Amino acid sequence: MKSVARIAILYALFAAVATAANLGAQAMVIWLYSGIHAIELSILVGTLTGLPIKYVLEKRHIFEFRSDGLAHDGRLFFLYSFMGIFTTLLFWLIEYMFHWMFGTDAMRYLGGAIGLTIGYVIKYRLDKRFVFVARAPGTMGCSG
Repeated sequence: MKSVARIAILYALFAAVATAANLGAQAMVIWLYSGIHAIELSILVGTLTGLPIKYVLEKRHIFEFRSDGLAHDGRLFFLYSFMGIFTTLLFWLIEYMFHWMFGTDAMRYLGGAIGLTIGYVIKYRLDKRFVFVARAPGTMGCSG
């Protein structure tokens, strides 16, 4: 079993790698296309780039989980992504609250950092409890 500190360091490292891939993909989209809905398109492409990277790294190195095949891995990825919706909304809410309460970029970024930290802790716990779990044979859901 891995220590809490090792998991936290790896989790933060993988978040940084996925974030860099996300932002790099967003920058590439904006560089290639500046038309209508360019921002929305860049966010979508960034998410579609960073999310699978983070999923694979966490599945292998944080949770040390092996799927039962492509279909099982697809269900895991869907569930992993779904768990991220709640934590992303929480992050956005906290960042926006800091922006609304204090009205400065610095405080908005502080709120964003706090929101991301809280979101990542919750996301890790959700993934550990509901996504990367071994199920008894014959039970519904993802088996591991």
